[in-house]
Amino acid sequence: MKKKKPDQVVFNEEEQSYDASLKPYATGVGAPKITTPDTIAWKNSNIDKVNKQVKARYDELKVQFDALIEQFEYNNLVYQAKFNFEPIVGQTYHLYKDSKEQSFLSLIDPLECSFNHLGSFRLNADKMWEKI
Repeated sequence: MKKKKPDQVVFNEEEQSYDASLKPYATGVGAPKITTPDTIAWKNSNIDKVNKQVKARYDELKVQFDALIEQFEYNNLVYQAKFNFEPIVGQTYHLYKDSKEQSFLSLIDPLECSFNHLGSFRLNADKMWEKI
């Protein structure tokens, strides 16, 4: 029958040797206590930071998306209007509704006519209408 070594003695039963000095951790009775770090607080604070970053980026993209949709709607509105001329890039045009509720594009300033003025637009080099 084998004699069991005391708990404070580090003895490797397989190799039949004392290997306390080979362990990656302290083995003495007076060694500091081995504790695992509290990672929950670290995780929670980083999750909060990442969520704030994602929300900020989402808000930026939403603003850009809303601006793009608004630009699309203005372009759609102007291109569906009636006009009998070829608009010049950089020139300002005015969008009106006539008595039949049909929209049309004109060079006439809103102060010089009595039509229902919907807005003033300028054609840029990309052939996109910008609201003025």
